[in-house]
Amino acid sequence: MLNFNELRELAADVRVFVDIAEDKAEALRAVITAYDVVLAIFPSGEGMGLHVIKGGEILDRIANSRTNTSYSHTAIAVPDLEHAEVLKHLTGPADQRLAA
Repeated sequence: MLNFNELRELAADVRVFVDIAEDKAEALRAVITAYDVVLAIFPSGEGMGLHVIKGGEILDRIANSRTNTSYSHTAIAVPDLEHAEVLKHLTGPADQRLAA
């Protein structure tokens, strides 16, 4: 089970990785490719909002099977839900981007 403090720490690590990269877009793509589950975190009225960028099917499988499946995960901080949805769209499979 993830907690918000862990997600904030993961997002801070990703931010540092992207900030020091020459090609920030490529660094962000590399992060998303490297993990099974990528969550976007953002400020919301309830404190912190979450949006699944990658790995929704993995999370659904875990929730439905009630097992402790092992998977790699990280978080990326974004300013709002709209940015999270755009990031998901831009980093999704090419056939999904073309269909939109």
